[in-house]
Amino acid sequence: MSWQHEIRQIRLSSTIWQAIIAHCQRKLAGEFLPDESPVKRAFGILAGVRNGDELQVRQVLQIKKNARNIEPLKSFMDKLMEQYAVPSTTPMDQRGWVTDPQEFKQCMDICKQEGLTMFGAYHIHVVPWPGDAVRDTPTGLDAMLVRGSKLYSFIVSMVNPEQPIIRAFYEGETNAETPIFFEPQESLEPQSIPCPQQAQPLN
Repeated sequence: MSWQHEIRQIRLSSTIWQAIIAHCQRKLAGEFLPDESPVKRAFGILAGVRNGDELQVRQVLQIKKNARNIEPLKSFMDKLMEQYAVPSTTPMDQRGWVTDPQEFKQCMDICKQEGLTMFGAYHIHVVPWPGDAVRDTPTGLDAMLVRGSKLYSFIVSMVNPEQPIIRAFYEGETNAETPIFFEPQESLEPQSIPCPQQAQPLN
């Protein structure tokens, strides 16, 4: 399924948005859950339902394990970093996120059980770059990692943690942004759960 030319906007409730922010803030503060990778980066999956030309996010699935430095994924990511990553103050081996395959399967199982469709994944940018002080758009590496996935890359800028920004880009392409509409009040009761608890569930 491709949403690139069919979806007019993505609807995000205040509860969902606060759940995303809380996850990002917790990770940046170094407050880690049991069995969670101790890295100050947040990565999660957003799922929901399609209603006409809108996608309505109903679930936040926090990803706990970063398999980026586990072989053979480490060698794969190191090579991609050398080819695509823009120089940054963050060491190369601390950049990039690869979801543990088993955790991703658990995330897909949750979506199936809840009757939800996976829309894409969010991750944070925290370091301002020359000429890109806000960091609210995907990098070339972000786009390469989701190319062909038919999913959205949700970028959460936490350069200023007090004023977080979220934007959505189809397959991480900066010329394929879909507007996000923030609902002022709740009509549903979505949950934010770390995937490995229940049936459990790149820069």
